[in-house]
Amino acid sequence: MQPESKPESFYKVVRRSLARRKLKLGEVCPPHSIIARRVLEEYGAIFVASERVAVPPVAVFTSQDEAEEFQRRAGWKRARVADTEIELQPAALDCLLEARRAAQGEGFDITPRGGREAARRSFDDSLRLWNSRFLPALQHWTECERLAAEEAAQLQNLAIEEQVAAVLELENQDVFFSKDFTKSILYSVAAPGASQHISMLAFDVAEFQTKAVREILAAHGWFQTVWSDLPHFTFLGWRERELPKRGLKKVEMAEQIFWIPNV
Repeated sequence: MQPESKPESFYKVVRRSLARRKLKLGEVCPPHSIIARRVLEEYGAIFVASERVAVPPVAVFTSQDEAEEFQRRAGWKRARVADTEIELQPAALDCLLEARRAAQGEGFDITPRGGREAARRSFDDSLRLWNSRFLPALQHWTECERLAAEEAAQLQNLAIEEQVAAVLELENQDVFFSKDFTKSILYSVAAPGASQHISMLAFDVAEFQTKAVREILAAHGWFQTVWSDLPHFTFLGWRERELPKRGLKKVEMAEQIFWIPNV
């Protein structure tokens, strides 16, 4: 067995990858934006995806209009999978359906987890999911007297970019906003506008615990790339052996393999 390749530097690879798409790293991830940098390092695997797909021009979309414009330019296809209509970029959907046929040929299936939101989402979907974690955590920490009522009210009324920044700062003080209040909210849900689902390159898989399913998905360019989000798979369009050259490193957790930016 050959030794695994040492992964390239993610930032070195992503600069080259973006340049081929006529994008600049400083525009995708402005140097002054702590949020964009955190998002790029947490969810940035999509930015080194195969050129068969479009990648976002920014790490974080700031509005529904901005996200819709990207989705319109990238294009998507629709398919019915296990009674659920899903939408993804064409190459991503084609490979997912091929993987599903391969899985069914081996006695398994690949189906969406969570209905239509398993695939394409809007900016507003990402904002609603953020609030499903942010608001209960705000109440929890207020009741625990880690946050004053006035401070909680101020947080709730902040513009979304300022709110995300404030949440991340609180998490540096162990005031966590994930569903179970034990880890960063970014390990539970993406910041509004940052979800890979907006890019139409992510799919949440109901059968994620089945090793054979994960292997079939990987053989068709789909990989787990978001640390601790076990059902979440990202279409990269590469073979697994090529991923270290794309600036991604392999991390194993709970017997599952994640490919995350090597930063």
